[in-house]
Amino acid sequence: MATYKEVQTYIREKHGCTVKTCRIAHAKELCGLPVSYAPNRISSATRKFPCPPDKLPYIEDAFRRFGMI
Repeated sequence: MATYKEVQTYIREKHGCTVKTCRIAHAKELCGLPVSYAPNRISSATRKFPCPPDKLPYIEDAFRRFGMI
């Protein structure tokens, strides 16, 4: 499984945009991938920065590239 940094680097190089790690974690939840608990997360029920619909295809592309989905 790829690290968040590897996913961010791939998206930056291929698509020219930067995504936050919290958005990658949200995309992992949407794709049914395991997400570990973040100690700095305020609430487990809500997300401060959910993944926007326009960035989701870029993150899913990275997941496919690294064989995560």
